[in-house]
Amino acid sequence: MRIAVFASGGGSNFQAIADACLDESIPAEVVCCIASRPDAGVIERAKHLEIDVHVLSSSPEGIAGEILRVLDQKNVDLIALAGFMKMIPESVVRLYRNRILNIHPALLPDFGGKGMYGMNVHRAVIESGASESGATVHLVDEHYDTGAVVLQESVNVEENDSPEDLAERVLHVEHRLYPRAIALFANDRVRIEGRHVEILERDSPDDN
Repeated sequence: MRIAVFASGGGSNFQAIADACLDESIPAEVVCCIASRPDAGVIERAKHLEIDVHVLSSSPEGIAGEILRVLDQKNVDLIALAGFMKMIPESVVRLYRNRILNIHPALLPDFGGKGMYGMNVHRAVIESGASESGATVHLVDEHYDTGAVVLQESVNVEENDSPEDLAERVLHVEHRLYPRAIALFANDRVRIEGRHVEILERDSPDDN
């Protein structure tokens, strides 16, 4: 499987995915990184791993064509959004239906939607009085954070948590959960019917 990772920030989830491919936890290869801005920290991570980087340069109206050209050139099978701060164009979603994943730093459908990213999410969780949060890997559709859930893992919200405290614990979960979800796709262990995602059992107890 050939993976493209889209990112806008420091790229710690990009690193987790790339490392899992390198140690064969994911039987796949990250073939390119698409960055939304030229100063994104993920670019240096990708260059260090000798993974091709494409920085988007088009206007919002032209971004779809630019993305599709890169994906076609790299023969990409799966897209992983890792802190990508742009809406994926509908034409890209249609062409890669059920092959675009995102990770969200809360337990969707709670604390999702437009504007719910980064510390905004963790601040909202704490202000709500929720006793737990976590991370969600989900399929990407035409709207923010509404695609079918693939995997979730929760963490407790502690009494004196700051948004930064909660963010740190959730990020640890993300780095474990996202590679695990991608490995399910790479191992052909996901069946999707409408909005229902079924994780298939391994063929044998020794099948990793």
